Amino acid sequence: MSTTAEIKIDGQTYEFPIVTGTEGEKAIDISKLRDLTGHVTLDFGYKNTGATKSAITFLDGEEGILKYRGYPIEELAEKASFLEVAYLLIYGELPSKETVDKFQKDISMHTLIHEDMKKFFDGYPSKSHPMAQLSSLVCSLSTFYPESLEANQSEEQKNDTIIKMLAKMTTIVAFIYKKSLGHPLIYPKNKYDYITNYLWMTFGQRTEDFEPNPVVVSAMNKLLILHADHEQNCSTSTVRIVGSSDCNLYASISAGISALWGPLHGGANQAVIEMLERIKEDGGDTDKWIAKAKDKNDPFRMMGFGHRVYKNFDPRAKIIKKACDDILESLGINDPVLEIAKKLEQAALTDQYFIDRKLYPNVDFYSGIIYRALGFPSEMFTVLFALGRLPGWIAQWKEMRENKEPIGRPRQIYVGDVDKHM
Repeated sequence: MSTTAEIKIDGQTYEFPIVTGTEGEKAIDISKLRDLTGHVTLDFGYKNTGATKSAITFLDGEEGILKYRGYPIEELAEKASFLEVAYLLIYGELPSKETVDKFQKDISMHTLIHEDMKKFFDGYPSKSHPMAQLSSLVCSLSTFYPESLEANQSEEQKNDTIIKMLAKMTTIVAFIYKKSLGHPLIYPKNKYDYITNYLWMTFGQRTEDFEPNPVVVSAMNKLLILHADHEQNCSTSTVRIVGSSDCNLYASISAGISALWGPLHGGANQAVIEMLERIKEDGGDTDKWIAKAKDKNDPFRMMGFGHRVYKNFDPRAKIIKKACDDILESLGINDPVLEIAKKLEQAALTDQYFIDRKLYPNVDFYSGIIYRALGFPSEMFTVLFALGRLPGWIAQWKEMRENKEPIGRPRQIYVGDVDKHM
């Protein structure tokens, strides 16, 4: 098999090496294309462009495969805790019990945020979107920890910043939710594990004892694992390109949060619930809306079905469907919106129209239902997505820095006016 690719321009032939990844993925290395030919490639949305080599996540959309550091997502969701997966993504290996216990303890020691940060919440308008708050609050961490601004941090300094980012994210996310309700803030407790501590700060009350529901803890653990990384998507690539300027971790993560906010990316699970609410307000006739989805002349599209990467069933959806069923059964929720969701799910799994087009329910569909069942407002869904995606963003930032990758600098083809004069 050829190890080079040829490009012919104006009668001249240029050879470029073919690179093969460990899972058999192939790429043409065009790093020297502009130097050799004076040309650049044009690839809208970078759909065919590999911007880096990475050892973190492998995704095969055609076969429905997702692996973190070589481990199938199915095994990790079944057997690992979220912190074990976070450690795997960031440091490259599944931790021993002693290592993950220390990891948990180190994080627990940093879950408190500076008291001055609480003043930010008082300054935000009461209707401000949680993602706007999250992005600004995470970025502000760099003002409280100025040592993170050092471009050439030691390993110890870098790990300290990583631990603080993981620890304070849960507290910030929980405080955003509590403030939206007008409830008093609940401070973290070091006796709880990562997931339970988050649930305590989110759903706990100062006036009552807290009894975490093991079904809810298990479902949150799986949800965060399934969202922990997803290769070079919009937000992850944003974190890497911002970090490539030697930008600190907090600001890089803040940029990723902003990218995730868009409805075409992390906002999809919020869009699912908004769609279900719309169907409910219209009378709840799912057959009518399924027919609209099939009508190519109707602008309506079913949110939470299919995936622009997975051409097969989203492997994460298979896992989270079970957690979703467990949550609804355990909590015994009677919600007409969730009843509509069940009907749409059944249609998508049995209707030949959806089957032929591989429009299966995806992870956004099920995660939206779970968050709704737990009582979260739809505006919080993408914030919870960011909480899960955090270890992947950190791992990608860390890998990019350790590989000493150059600053990101895409090219363009200029199509504007020429030779204008005053």
